Amino acid sequence: MTFVLYEGVEPVDLAAIGVMSMARRIIPELSYETVAATRDPVAFSNGLMVLPTKTFDEVEAVDVLLVPGGPGWRKASMDPVLQAFAQRVAPGATVCSVCTGAMILAQAGLLDGKPATTKVEVVLPEVSPLLELRERFPGVQAEHALLVDAGQVVTGGGVTLCIDAVLYLLEKRFGEEAASEVARIMEYSAARSANRARLARIG
Repeated sequence: MTFVLYEGVEPVDLAAIGVMSMARRIIPELSYETVAATRDPVAFSNGLMVLPTKTFDEVEAVDVLLVPGGPGWRKASMDPVLQAFAQRVAPGATVCSVCTGAMILAQAGLLDGKPATTKVEVVLPEVSPLLELRERFPGVQAEHALLVDAGQVVTGGGVTLCIDAVLYLLEKRFGEEAASEVARIMEYSAARSANRARLARIG
């Protein structure tokens, strides 16, 4: 998994990497890396500094590209370097966004003609990102869902639902038994079942 870093990522979205770390106990061949425009530390929304493993230019093939969300998505979605990277690697990768990372994919044109989801819940007077996705990108079929699998592109719901999205990617690649075992050792089985019960999984 190649995890994109940009200024203003929500630290909770690092749970996606946490899932991969735990999953290696069940699926040892898994690997992950963090990538950004430079190798300089990247400041997350709370000031946490995270070091990229590689720069965008150093990345060749990508298996799974994961684009996280956070309040920095607006600036990131207009970053031509990040956009060019996503567009370059997307044809050969499974592309996954979590939370408002979907807005970055939408701006890059990677959600055109596809169903997608993103973060829903906000603190008023903030506008729901799902509503903004629907209004700003009419070519995207915005869905209130746990996740949406549009084939080569998977979009996950908001914040902690990044965990469910990564478990789904593991399920898709390695089967439900492996994904369920990862959820079990994470002590996430009950939460996974509850999220599946309350939100649709589309695709």
